[in-house]
Amino acid sequence: MEREQFGSRLGFILISAGCAIGLGNVWRFPYICGEYGGAAFVLMYLVFLVILGLPIMSMEFAVGRASRRSIARAFNELEPAGARWHRYKWVGIAGNYLLMMFYTTVAGWMLAYVPKMASGLFADAGTAQTAAAFDALLGNPVELVAWMLVAVAAAIAVCSLGLQKGVERVTKVMMLCLLAIIGVLIVRALTLPGAEAGVAFYLAPDFSKIFASPDAFCEAAYAAMGQAFFTLSIGMGSMTIFGSYIGKDRSLLGEAATIGALDTGVALATGLIIFPACFAFGVAPDSGPGLVFITLPSVFEQMWLGEVWGTLFFVFMSFAALSTVIAVFEGILSFAMDEWGWSRRRAVTVNLIAIPLLSLPCALGFNVLSDVVLPGVGDIQSIEDFLVSNNILPLGSLVFVGFCVSRRGWGWDNFLAEANTGRGLRFPSWLRPWMRFGVPTLVLVILAMGWLPIIQVWLGLG
Repeated sequence: MEREQFGSRLGFILISAGCAIGLGNVWRFPYICGEYGGAAFVLMYLVFLVILGLPIMSMEFAVGRASRRSIARAFNELEPAGARWHRYKWVGIAGNYLLMMFYTTVAGWMLAYVPKMASGLFADAGTAQTAAAFDALLGNPVELVAWMLVAVAAAIAVCSLGLQKGVERVTKVMMLCLLAIIGVLIVRALTLPGAEAGVAFYLAPDFSKIFASPDAFCEAAYAAMGQAFFTLSIGMGSMTIFGSYIGKDRSLLGEAATIGALDTGVALATGLIIFPACFAFGVAPDSGPGLVFITLPSVFEQMWLGEVWGTLFFVFMSFAALSTVIAVFEGILSFAMDEWGWSRRRAVTVNLIAIPLLSLPCALGFNVLSDVVLPGVGDIQSIEDFLVSNNILPLGSLVFVGFCVSRRGWGWDNFLAEANTGRGLRFPSWLRPWMRFGVPTLVLVILAMGWLPIIQVWLGLG
């Protein structure tokens, strides 16, 4: 069966960026920028993006494009006879399923807030009322499961139409709309009285926060490394599948840089919406769900046409969430088609049943199963997120790097030849020592930093 391909380069870039642009960018990135010195943190993050994130993304793309397969068969096609790199595919596909097990529920939150905001539910509401509304959503298993099913059904419906007619066509429109909505919201936020204080908080470099102490520098560096690493969705085969769909006319480091720039641009732009609005109305910025679901609804309601701006914001958040869900679903479907020779229809049917069932524990983890908690990690959603973000992604990246630099894997020369095929930014051959020793060291640091506080809790030290 002939391999499907993207209809355009724009489709590949927007879909790959859609996979990388997720809710973590939208609510986490702006806050940690402010926490660690604004533009000072951005500079540190960009350094790690260039030396860590983009090279690994190029390697994932190269493995996919050279093999013309998803992670299910990519290593099998490229590895030397008798090698066992292909066994990682089971870890990679497990990571994709784990991601969907909690991400579909969070995507459901965003979808739920579109009609809530549009209906005027938060009119004249303070933070106490918006907090109560969010708690009510989490405490209602029927509502959470229903919105999770809507997110699953929407993504599966798009993927069932195929790569070009479904995934590419819908994601292109969704991402272009997302960028347009961001532009409108930025203009509105920046024209609010007092918005300049929010911009200064967000983007004025404050190196004193980074260099206040050795501990402060280490914390900022860890946060910057983690953001650069996790924001690109690298390490579990999500980018391998899109690499398998693209042609040979462009070099892969250049494509990775374009996607990284778009991903980072959306993250930075979100801060230009959130912080000017918060400061304009005297609301202290918070992090995580509290910022998005509790603080911002009350902020938008204080604006002229607040229901319109708030609704647009949650449409934007929904597009960010669904673009990731659709991209990961496509990877899951492609795995089944490559590994077992299934038709797209069969893969869709099986996963239309499997993914909602696997997502139930997370949706119920805020209410019916709220007593299920792992010390040092948290509830069911936190456990699933920890397994993906703190383990499978960094370990998987080590697998891709090792595969591309080792003689017992695909090998450096083969990787370079594939990565540098086509016009555009070339992957430097002199980077091999860095890729072989420097990148694994950084990844292991990220992994260790993720586990250290949990181990301390387990040992009774935290």
